[in-house]
Amino acid sequence: MLKIVEIEARLFLRDRLNSLFAVVFPSLLLLGLGAVPALRERLPEFGGARFIDSYVSSLVVFTLGFIGLQRVPTVVAAYREKGVLRRLATTPMHPARLLAGQMVVNFVAAILSVLLVMVVGYVVFGVDLPHHPLGLACAVLLGGAGTFALGLVIAALAPTARAAGGWATAVFMLLMFLGGVYLPRFMLPSSIKEIGSYAPPGVEALQQAWLGTAPEWRHLAIMGLVGLVAGSVAARTFRWE
Repeated sequence: MLKIVEIEARLFLRDRLNSLFAVVFPSLLLLGLGAVPALRERLPEFGGARFIDSYVSSLVVFTLGFIGLQRVPTVVAAYREKGVLRRLATTPMHPARLLAGQMVVNFVAAILSVLLVMVVGYVVFGVDLPHHPLGLACAVLLGGAGTFALGLVIAALAPTARAAGGWATAVFMLLMFLGGVYLPRFMLPSSIKEIGSYAPPGVEALQQAWLGTAPEWRHLAIMGLVGLVAGSVAARTFRWE
């Protein structure tokens, strides 16, 4: 297992352009938004906070969604398309190990990206550090697990990298909409906001932990359940070729 993680980490670092984009882009987006003076003003729509203060949770949603749904499925599907998985099928390695290796390496990249957003937001714009660090850690862990598991289901079933990219993009766009990445959540209908609270990566739990108190256990439990179920489905339906 350690060898698999080591090899996957090397392959991740070799893909420099995509890897750098996955880790750095959320912070660059925060810098771009923060450069707009109107987005640094305190508004009643955000409870007296600034737009950039409330948007950091959506940036975490973007980070987990992009790496879990855009990178992981296409990488594994490319392995299948190029015959890498066919060779691995001749070894005693269980598919779950390969999927777990992908999850570990990409999850570490996602955590680095979140930490970079924290540093940039705090140093450049004075965005508060998370008010409930333990709650944020749980929200990132469970929300990320649910999101990555959905990506692994796509990776397990997609026959080609192009198919994986198409399927993953559809799911990615839906979750980003629910997570308030495209539109601020206060502009969304209440029913959509409620669905987004439970859908991975769990923007409501992330926002609660960052700006207020501990996230609700129901949000965390649903995301953990999604991760468990989707991860099991991915391991059982995985095809070597």
